[in-house]
Parts: sequence; structure tokens; C-alpha cells
Amino acid sequence: MYQYTEFDKAFVRARAAEFRDQLGRWQTGQLSEDQFRPLRLQNGWYVQRYAPMLRVAVPYGEINAAQLKVLATIAREYDTPDAALLAEAQATQDKIAGLAPKLTTNYGHFTTRQNVQFNWIPLDKSADVMELLATVNMHGIQTSGNCIRNTTTDELAGVAVDEVVDPRPYAELIRQWSTLHPEFAHLPRKFKIAITGATEDRAAIGWHDVGLRVTRNTAGEVGFKVLVGGGMGRTPVNGVVIREFLPWQDIMSYLEAVVRVYNRWGRRDNKYKARIKILVKAEGQRYFDEVETEFRQILEHDGAPHTLPQAELDRVKAGFLDPNLNLPENTDEWLAQAEAALSIEAAKTPAFARWLARNVRPHRNPQLRAVSLSFKRPGYAPGDATADQLDAAAVLAEKFSAGEARVSHTQNLLLPWVRLDQLHALWLEAKALGVAQPNIGLLTDMIACPGGDYCALANARSIPTASAITERYQDLDELDDLGHIDFHISGCINSCGHHHSGHIGILGVDKDGKEWYQVTLGGSDGKDLSGAATPGKVVGPSFSSFEVPDVIEAILDTYKQLRVSTGNGKQEAFIETLRRVGQDPFKAAANAARHTQEERSES
Repeated sequence: MYQYTEFDKAFVRARAAEFRDQLGRWQTGQLSEDQFRPLRLQNGWYVQRYAPMLRVAVPYGEINAAQLKVLATIAREYDTPDAALLAEAQATQDKIAGLAPKLTTNYGHFTTRQNVQFNWIPLDKSADVMELLATVNMHGIQTSGNCIRNTTTDELAGVAVDEVVDPRPYAELIRQWSTLHPEFAHLPRKFKIAITGATEDRAAIGWHDVGLRVTRNTAGEVGFKVLVGGGMGRTPVNGVVIREFLPWQDIMSYLEAVVRVYNRWGRRDNKYKARIKILVKAEGQRYFDEVETEFRQILEHDGAPHTLPQAELDRVKAGFLDPNLNLPENTDEWLAQAEAALSIEAAKTPAFARWLARNVRPHRNPQLRAVSLSFKRPGYAPGDATADQLDAAAVLAEKFSAGEARVSHTQNLLLPWVRLDQLHALWLEAKALGVAQPNIGLLTDMIACPGGDYCALANARSIPTASAITERYQDLDELDDLGHIDFHISGCINSCGHHHSGHIGILGVDKDGKEWYQVTLGGSDGKDLSGAATPGKVVGPSFSSFEVPDVIEAILDTYKQLRVSTGNGKQEAFIETLRRVGQDPFKAAANAARHTQEERSES
């Protein structure tokens, strides 16, 4: 995990002090609401449906035990509204949707962009929270606003067996370059960058304003494949390749050119058309040509100020030293003994065997494993962690993963440094904590935004729909039989739940003031067989919240009827069947489920 320098630490503390001054001036009327709004936004403070929401930056998902403990403290001591506000919010929810699930407090929420959010912190406590975060080098800088947001990457970065180049040093260099960049503080719209260095794209780079793949050419030289203009929202667009191979030394100069041209020509008259994807789609080759011209200007006439020297890359790489785990030197003998012991435990305990198969992934060091803690379980919204669970996760990280964890794109936590001989002990403790569900990659390992329960932009609630599906599919044998399915839920067209990229996607829509849901099929984030980000297609008209679980069940039953064997006792995956037979059978099943639900209602 990257070790912050003294400069980094002082910078974060100074930013917290600056925010306290800004908050105080707003409270005393020296700053108007319009003046304060962009200041709080660029420190991660929104005002949502009922209360402020804080988004805490977790650069490229890396988080340590001390930071998890501070997040637990914030959840426990600050994420609590006064009783009157909570009662008013609950009454409003009940009125909107009938008897709504109880609104929860005192928790953190893991997001798809590897950050952590809190939904109930009063704004008059915000400076206290920022100063507390700064004690462990955390902040909310540029987690909101029309600026370059937190760069995301693969949660297995640095440990994946299919990794060509570790992307984390480059992600850190992008963080340093983009933070408070004076030219890009007020872009036409928010700007998101994702980077991967593996053959499997676990960072969904095609769905970002800029997607970067670190790779090597035939000569073994490191460089970047650069995609630009990806995004979800109202207009889902797959990023297009603007450079097949860019030498790594030029990546900052090229990003400078990409964002500068966008800043110059991106639309500011219409926020729905302000993202770079709209500019790229409208201008095409003209945009590409302007970027190349700007890039040459930076290199040839501006003195190439952003060209990366080897010494700078080496400096940042040195901050990512592997932890000292005191691994035995007699590797082969030790591995044989550890694997034999695991086989014995797995044979005795089927639940442990299932967890090994689903939640434990290979590591570039054969003595280690990367382990996912599942934050998708009954009774909780996807990605939610209570204060006690955050504290307990910190203990697991300290005990089993050299004090380090990763927030994943799929809203879970990953422990990247677990010894092979400690897997059973970790499973026992994770099981007691309630985060050992063996569902990684399965239907109930879903992505969902907070939706209308908290977000003022949402048209419908995501959490009740997620809960209904989770409760219906608790049989682990059934989940295993269904196999890998990316199931994503968004409460509005902004697609914070990434419904466009789900094999099955749910989108909340408003119809005459009531909550309805569209179902999409066939989306991809780029890591499956297609190898490209693909938006799903809508299946028929929208469905009521009561119909959605039956519709999903009908779609999955259709899949089981139509799938074929692929040999070796394996079945065709859901997305493979869908692409082979097309949408029509699934659409017919979904509409039949609607009619069945209508008949039940009438009777």
C-alpha cells in the first residue's frame, strides 16, 4: 500500500483546516450558500434528500486498518441525525412507498468508485469529521464537483496472477497530478479515470471518461492503451481507442491534452450533454486530431513539463513495497503441507469448501491468496458496513492481511495478503462477523446505489429491490447452479448502480409520481467473453416494484431451460446463453410474469 509522504500528510491537514475556515464563514454569513456550495462539493459534501452526504476518497481502493477504524468512529459518533429529522424522513418514505424499510444510520457505504460514503452527518459537524479523517491521511478532496475524480483500478492490482504491469504507481501519479489542478477545477462536468494492468479488465475502463490499460509492446516496453469518451447515464457510450500504445513517460502530457481539449470544447449550456462522451460522439476524429495537436504543443513548445522521468516513477514505486509477512523459505514443502491441510478442512466442512471456491482468488505469490469479504447479505443494503463491522474488518486486515484491504468496484472489501495457512482461521472469523457469504460473482453479489432512500436525484428506491432479490435467492446450491451473473441496480438514469453494465440491470423510473423499474439484459463491464463494455437492452415496458422479483425469476428460469452444456460437467453461463439465443425468449418470460402478477392482484 502506498505510503504517504510528509508533504502528502501536511497537505491533507491543511485542506481540513481550510475547510473549517470555509464552514465557519458560511455559518456566520460571510459566505453565501452559492459561494459555499462549490467549496463543500470539492471536499465531498453533498446535500441529499434528508441530510448531508459525505464521500470519502479511497484512492484506487487501497485502505488500511487504521483508516477503517477511523471510518468506524465516524459511523458510530457522527453518522447520526437528530431523532426528529430521522422520524420525518421515515414518515416521508412510508408515505411515498407504503411501509418502507427502516432507514438506517451509523454505517459506511462502499461505492462502485472504491470510495466510502456516509448519509447522516450534520453539516455543522463536517469540519470535525474532516480533521478526524486527516489524522489517517484521508479526505474528500475532489470526490464531487466538476473536476477530475478519484482514479479507480482493479482491486487485485499488484497481486493478480494475470497482471502485466502494476497500475498502482501510475494511479498514484495521476492522483498527484490531478489533485487541485488549477486548470481543471471547473470542467464542463465531472471527469473519471480508470486504469488496469491485467489481461482481464476488472476496472471497467470502457465505461470511463478515460480508460487506461498499462501494457507492454513486442519490444517489452511499458505503455498505455488509451480509451476516451466512455460513460453511462442518459447516454451509455463505450469508450473508443484514441491511442493503441503511448509510452509511459508521456501519459501525464497526454492526459493534459485530453482534458484540456474537453475543457475548451465541452458543452456548458446543458449539463445532460456536458460529459466528454457527448463531445467525442459529436466530433469524432476532429476531437482526436485536436488532442494530438495539443499533445504535440505540450511536448514541442511548452517544454514537456509533465514528461515522467524514471526517477519519479521509481520514487512512487518505492511507496508500494510488499509487506513483510515472514513467509517460510522452504516454499515447495510448506505449500504442500498448507494445501493438504486446506483439503482436509474443506472435506470436513462443505461451507468452507464453497467459500474457498467463491471468495478466495489466486495470488502472484503462491504462498498467498486474495480474499473477498462479502458485504452483500440479508438485512443490509449492498455495500453497507456498520460501525462495528468496519472495526471488525480492520481487525481482520491487521490479523490476516498485513493491515491492508481494498474497496472493490463491486462494493466489497478484499484482503490482498492472506497466507495460505491462515485461510481457515480467517473464514471462521469472517463467518462470525457475517461477511463470509460464498456469493462473489453470483446473483446476490449485486451492485446497487443508495437510490431514493437517500438520494435526491433518484426516481425510485434501489435497496428494497436488492433486498427482495437477496431474500428470494438464499439457497447457495441454486446460486451456484445459476453461476456467474452481474446484477446491477440504479435508482435513476445517472446509473450510479451501473445498471447499463449488468448482465441483468434494473433502472428505477418515475411514472406519474410512482416508482417503476425497467429491466435491461446483456450489459457488460468488459471482463466477460465479449472483452468490451456493452450497454444492456431494455426488456419491454417498466414493471412495478412488486413485479420485479417475479420478472427476475422468470428470466432466470428461462436461462435454465435454454442453456446448454459446455463439457466437463459445466453449463453455459447466463450471458453466453443470452447472446446465443437473443432477447426474445427472455422478454416473453418477463412479460408473462407481469401478467401473472396482475392476475394475482385482481384475485
